[in-house]
Amino acid sequence: MIFNKDTAEKTAELLLQINAIKLNPKNPFTWASGWKSPIYCDNRLTLSFPLIRNYIRDEFSKHIEKQFGKPDVIAGVATGAIGIGVLVAESMGLPFVYVRPEPKKHGRKNQVEGFLQKGQNVVVVEDLISTGNSSLMAVEALREAGANVKGMAAIFTYGFDVAEENFKKAHLDLYTLSNYQNLLNLAVAKKYITEEEQATLSEWSLHPDTWGVEV
Repeated sequence: MIFNKDTAEKTAELLLQINAIKLNPKNPFTWASGWKSPIYCDNRLTLSFPLIRNYIRDEFSKHIEKQFGKPDVIAGVATGAIGIGVLVAESMGLPFVYVRPEPKKHGRKNQVEGFLQKGQNVVVVEDLISTGNSSLMAVEALREAGANVKGMAAIFTYGFDVAEENFKKAHLDLYTLSNYQNLLNLAVAKKYITEEEQATLSEWSLHPDTWGVEV
């Protein structure tokens, strides 16, 4: 669910402007999973543009407190959301921790890095939601560490049905600054893509695991 429509449209436009999101339905990308995709999203690029990263920081800070109440801690999911998570925590005057994909193999073998006390309220910041699996693994690690995870806030989501189901099963609310549908609407309006290309992109979002696969 998006925080609000104005933020969703503005965020989508900024991501397109800096090529953090690339749309290429005629020459699709191949994800690490092997899926063929007409869209590629790298929101880490936002950190290289001060005005844009500050906009994302401010929108996150405002909407997180409004939606979840002010938490005790902001957590970022490694590695993509560490940078923006730190900015949000700093803006809100809150402690910050980050969550590794798995525990370290040496030393203290931490998965949650930083100071976190049992019972603290945590909001997780993420850069991108696809299936939600890796994001929810971070949530599980925080819960195992004793945190009360209030919800997750992400820059962008593809809006896959499987992600919605995964968040329901995890009993976790997800809010995003923008999403796939707002992106497509904005991309057509601003002539980044044609209406024909929009149809192709919409078709992909319904069956991303089989789209573009020859049978």
